[in-house]
Amino acid sequence: MNIYVGNLPFSASEDDLRQAFGKYGTVGEVNLIRDQFSGRLRGFGFVEMADGTQASAAIAALNGSDLGGRA
Repeated sequence: MNIYVGNLPFSASEDDLRQAFGKYGTVGEVNLIRDQFSGRLRGFGFVEMADGTQASAAIAALNGSDLGGRA
């Protein structure tokens, strides 16, 4: 199940998201969206979790939480 993750700091890395979401299950692909011209992060991305139960647990725990100074 893919989860939209918004309001990320522009310094966020795939490892940051893997660490945060990995507490709630198996993380598959992490995709941080970049500006097509500058290559800079746009502040959002997607995290793939192994199943809906793990995804729901991650969403419940992390929704509204602070990651790198942005909530």
